[in-house]
Amino acid sequence: MAAMTGMTLWTYRRKFTLDGQQYEAALSYGFSHMRSVLRRGAEVIGEDLTEGFQTEESLRNHHIRFTLPDGRTVEVESGYVTWYALGLVVRIDDRVVHESHPGKRIAWPEWSRNMVLKASGGSDPAAQARAQAEQARQSEQWNRNKYSIYVDIALGLLFFVVAKYSNLTTAALVGAGAGLAIVVVQRFVRVDLLGGLAMFGIFMLMVSAGFSLVFDDEDMVKMKGTVLGLFVAGLMLSDALGNGGRYFGVRMQRYILQPIDPARFTLGLGAVGLFMAVLNWLVAKVASTDTWLFYTTFVDIVISVALFFVVLKFARRDEPAAPAAGGASPS
Repeated sequence: MAAMTGMTLWTYRRKFTLDGQQYEAALSYGFSHMRSVLRRGAEVIGEDLTEGFQTEESLRNHHIRFTLPDGRTVEVESGYVTWYALGLVVRIDDRVVHESHPGKRIAWPEWSRNMVLKASGGSDPAAQARAQAEQARQSEQWNRNKYSIYVDIALGLLFFVVAKYSNLTTAALVGAGAGLAIVVVQRFVRVDLLGGLAMFGIFMLMVSAGFSLVFDDEDMVKMKGTVLGLFVAGLMLSDALGNGGRYFGVRMQRYILQPIDPARFTLGLGAVGLFMAVLNWLVAKVASTDTWLFYTTFVDIVISVALFFVVLKFARRDEPAAPAAGGASPS
């Protein structure tokens, strides 16, 4: 079997029993593959793998077949039962003897299948070429930005760990020091460690450290997210309402994988900034410091990302269709 490519995001382990023997199917998936491995005890009975997620064949269910000592044929069919969960059904001589999700159809959800096939160009060679070019562009964009994402995650985890074992003031100062050190390192390395909004990220770190030094108050450190949310909201709403998004919106388009309307994009980001500012204020005032620390490190990023996708949908701009060959040019 060909080697599996891409990172595995999750593995589901589905167990069942046949004739008193225990079986386990390890069903794993990633962004570009799905793999099924069936074991009886430590023995591997069979494997199946699909990769690419670009054709009907790559979206098929997995089938692993073997024969019991008495000659009966066992088939283990596995695949998606929801857009994220994998399940299986076990048949002996075409008779169902086990289902991990009784009553659930094992198949890619129709909307997901259609979206994948449309993105890959379906059976149209020209559409396939465009889809491949787009995938190459996205891959290049990810390779260009991934190190800055790793740095953002590392700085967040550093703040969390230092705060857990000391206090918020120390964590804010350490985070600011780490951010400045990365700025210095950036001058000596080729990869982009700070992304397109490097100065804004440094500003955020400086605000946090400034609050720590000026107020020496953990409650004020908690207000960092609120102040920054209001600051972002002010910038984005000013650009959206007073400038049609032609400053921040246009500049951020290079990091977006779809055509967007700059004014609607910055308007949406401004609204998200206001919402996150208020939400941080509520958590800081109502919850304990440990709860706020968990929220600011792990929860608010999830909410922000979810709202960001809502903004993308709000700001999406359909590209105009290409004029027909030989048609009159616009006057």
